[in-house]
Amino acid sequence: MVSIPHTGVEVPTGIVDNFAGDGIAALPMTDWHLHRLYDFLPALGIATIHANYSRFVIDLNRPPKPQSLYPGRFETGLVADETFQGQPIWKSNPTAEIIEQRRDSFHRPYHERLTRMLEEKVSRFGQAFLIDAHSIASMANKMHEELVQEIYLGDRDGQSCRPPMMGFFAAEFSQAGLKVSRNDPYKGGYITAHYGQMPAVQALQIEMCQRVYMDEVNPAGGPDHPKFSEMKQRLMDIFSNLSGFIAKQSDGR
Repeated sequence: MVSIPHTGVEVPTGIVDNFAGDGIAALPMTDWHLHRLYDFLPALGIATIHANYSRFVIDLNRPPKPQSLYPGRFETGLVADETFQGQPIWKSNPTAEIIEQRRDSFHRPYHERLTRMLEEKVSRFGQAFLIDAHSIASMANKMHEELVQEIYLGDRDGQSCRPPMMGFFAAEFSQAGLKVSRNDPYKGGYITAHYGQMPAVQALQIEMCQRVYMDEVNPAGGPDHPKFSEMKQRLMDIFSNLSGFIAKQSDGR
């Protein structure tokens, strides 16, 4: 199954009113249009779950309680107070009480549903494979220099899935003509780390440079960009091959 936690763009009115400016209201850091890029998955029998609300409301890929995912490196929290570029997000930073309310209203329901979906898969098939799908602008930011590769695969340095799963996606993306990096600079966030520790679950994060499927300067026009349909076809081919890989894993090969 596939989780897409950062594609949401909905923001409740009361939250919008506290944005620091128009630049934040444009929702930088959104994984633009990923739910549409991956909308072929149900036809392949692959269950999906995706966010409706912006990551500025709550970040579904962060732990519910404070915990560093990348010790010693810049990180954003459950409710970020600045962007990857260092811009303040809020006129007034949300209080601990507000963050708790958002955790209960937005974070908890997503993860409760994701947990149930994985448990159902394990109950039915004996195992589950989870892909956490992301995209990001290629420009340098507080986390890394400009991204020169195109696909960044993360398995928490081998802790969230077995080597064959990482190997499958690395090979498939490479064969599709895309440059691939493993665990650098993205190792996978909370979803990969947390669910990759569930019994019989393997989890892998796919971080994709937005330039491979859209114009990063004009995110609103993403689905109309010629690269969008091209990248969707590449993804369709890769995920169509996934069933054969899973069958081999089930057979112990």
